[in-house]
Amino acid sequence: MVLMLAKVKSMAVIGLDCEEIDVEVDLSNGLPCFNIVGLPDKAVEEAKERVKSAIKNSGGLFPQKRITVNLAPADIKKEGPSFDLPIALGILAAAGQIEFDTENTLSVGELSLDGKLRRVNGVLPISMTAKKKGYKEIFVPKINAKEAAIVEGADVLPVDSLKNLMLHFRGEKNIKKTKNVKVDFSNEETFLDMAHVKGQEHAKRALEIAASGGHNILMSGSPGSGKTLLAKTLTTILPNLTFDESLEVSKIYSITGALPKEKALITSRPFRNPHHTASSIALVGGGQWPKPGEISLAHRGVLFLDEMPEFPRSVIEILRQPLEDGTVTISRANGTLSFPANFVLVAAQNPCPCGYLNDPVKNCSCSPGQIIKYQKKVSGPILDRIDLHIDVPRVETDKLTSDSMAEYSEDIKKRVEKAREIQGTRFKGTKKITNSEMTANDIKEYCKLSKESLDLLKSAIEKLYLSARSYTKILKISRTIADLDESSNIKSQHIAEALQYRPKS
Repeated sequence: MVLMLAKVKSMAVIGLDCEEIDVEVDLSNGLPCFNIVGLPDKAVEEAKERVKSAIKNSGGLFPQKRITVNLAPADIKKEGPSFDLPIALGILAAAGQIEFDTENTLSVGELSLDGKLRRVNGVLPISMTAKKKGYKEIFVPKINAKEAAIVEGADVLPVDSLKNLMLHFRGEKNIKKTKNVKVDFSNEETFLDMAHVKGQEHAKRALEIAASGGHNILMSGSPGSGKTLLAKTLTTILPNLTFDESLEVSKIYSITGALPKEKALITSRPFRNPHHTASSIALVGGGQWPKPGEISLAHRGVLFLDEMPEFPRSVIEILRQPLEDGTVTISRANGTLSFPANFVLVAAQNPCPCGYLNDPVKNCSCSPGQIIKYQKKVSGPILDRIDLHIDVPRVETDKLTSDSMAEYSEDIKKRVEKAREIQGTRFKGTKKITNSEMTANDIKEYCKLSKESLDLLKSAIEKLYLSARSYTKILKISRTIADLDESSNIKSQHIAEALQYRPKS
């Protein structure tokens, strides 16, 4: 057995990015021991037992020497079981049992005690970074291979066991590269459709505007009026994900382990519906080493907060920055990370604790004090950041019992896609996708008003006491409504309709 130093390449996921990690293995004479240094967490420390058993059960010889494994650079925290495979390969290479191009080969994977490889998180961003860095071969667990092979040009080799990989390096068995995976980005089949929602034409129109311009919406109405069903059908009228958007979303799901096993990519718009007992960390993300939360998992999709006033006030308030910036920044002692959080917020609430304030059929049983306290659970600054405010009244009996079907989601989706195409042309060459992302300079350039429209808006500002933020939101909504009408200019009727969606008080 030749004693030597081996260096194997791997990667650590930091936020949504990846850092190259050198797994350095040194074998030396002395009492047999196995040490891992380089800021490993508990899961990496426990790799010693997994690697030792995996090598023995895969037909290899575990060196009875002093083994030191250094994960460099040492100032980056290493977490998770994905370093099992590179550590095992480093030991085998240092012991002279296998030979391979360590400089141009990257590996990740968790080992079971019998040497088989288990699924690990974050393979997609690792594959993307490896391709950029020019690695010739990327060894990943077989179950992660499709995910890694999404990256065009990446040479992904699926590994089912350490034994087969050892045979591959010895030339006794060949592991074939996984072909680049092609994905269909059409929305998945769903049982929900706008046509299933009886009545509520005003709410459907507001959702069409929200989908077209990426605007946030708050629906208020009595129980059973259809708020939840309307929210769930919003994804059926959103445009299909583009490849770049799908990669953005899939990276988030990959590092959190939420990517479905049978899928290589997230191919439909996310719809996240956290319970009102969710904590602030569950919503925004966090932990000792920050991970994305619900608002990042809703990126490029829909975040639905049902019964919004029932969420703790502190949880709702953390939405301020994401709603404004489209990103969320999490600061911890270990570091500061930012995650994308560009979603359409759909919130639903009852008008009062019992839910029947101003209901034409049932009488409200709440006292004035209870109503005021309930309505103040959501702060003014949060309400000001929501673009569209609509009332969802009880559905009339005639409409509820009617056999006639309303407009199908597919037809509404065509209008939304046309409006998005107009916005795509408008923001070509920038990272912006929808009107809701417009900056002050964009508003100045694309939201020019005629004298009639400007006079109407000035009158509304004075009478409704609108804030500066409300003013810009009305312009953005008006621009979206004009896009739906395929109008190059914002007209007075577009301003008038946009004003209908501001809070009444």
